[in-house]
Amino acid sequence: MVTTEVGDTFEVRDLSLAEEGKNLIEWAELHMPVLRKIRERFIKEKPLQDVRVGCCLHITKETAVLGQTLKAGGAKVFLCASNPLSTTDEVAAALAEEDGIHVYAWKFMDTEGYYRSISNVIKNEPHISVDDGADLVGILHKMKRGEQAPEVDIVKKVLGERIDWIDNVWAGAEETTTGVIRLRAMAADGAMLYPILATNDTPTKWDYDNYIGTGQSTIDGVLRATADLLAGKVFVVAGYGRCGRGIAMRAKGMGARRVIIVEVKPHKVLTAALEGMDVMPIKEAAKVGDIFVTATGCKNVIAREHMELMKDGAVLANSGHFNVEIEIPALEEIAVEKKEIRPLVNQYTLKDGRRIFLLADGRLVNLAAAEGHPSEVMDMSFSDQALAVEWICKNKDDLKNRGGVVIDIPKEIDNQVAQLKCEVMGLKYDLLTQEQDKYLKSWDEGT
Repeated sequence: MVTTEVGDTFEVRDLSLAEEGKNLIEWAELHMPVLRKIRERFIKEKPLQDVRVGCCLHITKETAVLGQTLKAGGAKVFLCASNPLSTTDEVAAALAEEDGIHVYAWKFMDTEGYYRSISNVIKNEPHISVDDGADLVGILHKMKRGEQAPEVDIVKKVLGERIDWIDNVWAGAEETTTGVIRLRAMAADGAMLYPILATNDTPTKWDYDNYIGTGQSTIDGVLRATADLLAGKVFVVAGYGRCGRGIAMRAKGMGARRVIIVEVKPHKVLTAALEGMDVMPIKEAAKVGDIFVTATGCKNVIAREHMELMKDGAVLANSGHFNVEIEIPALEEIAVEKKEIRPLVNQYTLKDGRRIFLLADGRLVNLAAAEGHPSEVMDMSFSDQALAVEWICKNKDDLKNRGGVVIDIPKEIDNQVAQLKCEVMGLKYDLLTQEQDKYLKSWDEGT
């Protein structure tokens, strides 16, 4: 069991790590110039004055810069982890020392600690939720509906029997694909009680964070955990959405002898094939793969029947939000021995002597075994989030009447972030002439 330090505004691993955390945050800040520009404006305008923002996010150095930016805008910020293994303890310690930021997170949280931390955010009655995976949103709704569940029992130890915590929330913003999938399902069922912006789906997040960021950070996690050589390996990626495409691209660039894609959607199968990837069913890929990475948002993508086909030394990792993409209970059942052979690498020995290596307990390998996405790409994602929070504040009265819907990020926010990123990178581009603009808006000119 991990011991923690607890104060009125925090629960973290070790406050003595704060100085190292401040250095990490400073490094991230240097690489996040768009968010710095937004912060400069927030300091002057205070658009978030006295707004309580509850965030369930990966507590990384980049998240710290977002938290400080929201605080600069006048908000009171409450942070908990969105994954038990993704917290950078040094960063959490540094944030615990900041006035106006409350943080409840540490690495290797158990289930009780995880939901206790979410409860500590909820008890501060946030006006806006900022989620990565929708666990904060989920608990708010489960409490309101009076659901019976183990996680609800944990939450009640902190919050008591009160159920109306969700009534204070104006709206929210969701960071990741898995969370948006959950929220759209809730909205379709009529179960969602307040509007939430799909930050994940805006181009300056989706096309860069998911594709470029996940590609690099996932490979980084695999390499830090294993120290393996990728060149010459057969690398299998489950899922060819933005995240899977990015992982496959980076694996290919690192010299993988063969990159195999497994998919369930025909148009993604075609995309993979036309981009030079091998495509086959998982049962076939299981026999030949050296390294397997899941990035689907689904469950049991790599199941018992697939693991029974794998060769000795196969490495399994997940880059999806939840640790359900690899059927870990089945792996536990078919193994006769399990041991941690390296930090965050468990070796499972099967009856016939074959060994399968599972990285980071099947959790997000890029955050559990590495540091998550590079700061430069999170600069755009968290700029989107900061501006989404500001937009919610400006439109809260209208949002109260919209009910439980998933809303696209306004295009002006996405365009602003893209323009600022081009500016700080020194990228120059053409503008339409008046004639060109008129032509694109008309329909009467043709052949």
